Amino acid sequence: MKLRVYLLIASGVSTGIILLTLFICYIYMLLKWKDVILLSAVTVGAAGVSMLIHYYMTRPLEKAIHAITQETTQISEGHFEGQVPQIGPIEFQRLAGQFNHMTGKLNESFQKLRSAEVSRRELVANVSHDLRTPMASIQAFVEALQDDVIQDKATFARYLQTIRLETGRLDGLIQELFKLSQLDAGGTEFVPERYNVDHLLLDSLQSLAFQLEEKQLQIDIDLPERLPPVAIMPQEMKRVLSNILDNAIRHSPVGGTISIQAKQLSAPYVQLNIQDEGQGMEEADSKKIFDRFYRADPSRTRTSGGAGLGLAIAKSIVELHGGTIGVESQTAIDNRGSRFWFTLPIDQ
Repeated sequence: MKLRVYLLIASGVSTGIILLTLFICYIYMLLKWKDVILLSAVTVGAAGVSMLIHYYMTRPLEKAIHAITQETTQISEGHFEGQVPQIGPIEFQRLAGQFNHMTGKLNESFQKLRSAEVSRRELVANVSHDLRTPMASIQAFVEALQDDVIQDKATFARYLQTIRLETGRLDGLIQELFKLSQLDAGGTEFVPERYNVDHLLLDSLQSLAFQLEEKQLQIDIDLPERLPPVAIMPQEMKRVLSNILDNAIRHSPVGGTISIQAKQLSAPYVQLNIQDEGQGMEEADSKKIFDRFYRADPSRTRTSGGAGLGLAIAKSIVELHGGTIGVESQTAIDNRGSRFWFTLPIDQ
């Protein structure tokens, strides 16, 4: 039975009881039949008008419930874009508002699930590709060595060196995947310690000294005289800085300059900026540069561009510290380079 019919029946029953009570009162008041009939007719007329008003007054209730029912049907079929109109009494308007808020949250959750599924498929495809290339190379060189195709010692040593490099790349990719999965699963406990930013920069630059010297790059560092220590996990933040610097080195021209600037923000954070003199990137690339396995140039291989996990790992580590990370870049036509930045919490 519909709610509106139920309410009308309830109203009719209560009105009937009132009419019966009034009719009995009229009789016991010793009125003439003419007066009893007249009063009864007036009472019945008033009851009819009341029922009619009740009928129209319940229409907004029926519409509101019907709208919510239709929307629940759409949700059951996987459609979360609809909105329930906020009509009827204030309680039903609040219910519609809460219902719309719920559908919005559900839509957001399902969009994240769909995005995660797409990312998972891309992850499997990219991992398969990045594993297949060095594995094929290793297999080819090993077969050549097994078949005694190589006779001279120099070529034999070169083949062994190539196999060593390829296995090193495989190990690096596996370690990156393990680190990323560990961060996603919350397996890395945040245990910060007091650390100075200048020590962080010095340690990271020393580990990249060979790459900097190979491309004859200059480092321009701008640090304020008084910079408060930060609360970080040093090894994790060195990984972040090394990943960003490695990216800057790879895209900088020979003999160029990489600028590093540190400054204290108004919030309790220190911001590090790393500016290179590379070709920069398009706006579409800058929005996706921190995605897993994303490469601004799809033709890049692991030899020239890495697996596309370094910046994704850097983002996860910075967010684990409660900071933010981003990039500002001119278009590739301007050749003004890219500026990566991230924030570190100040030690309190």
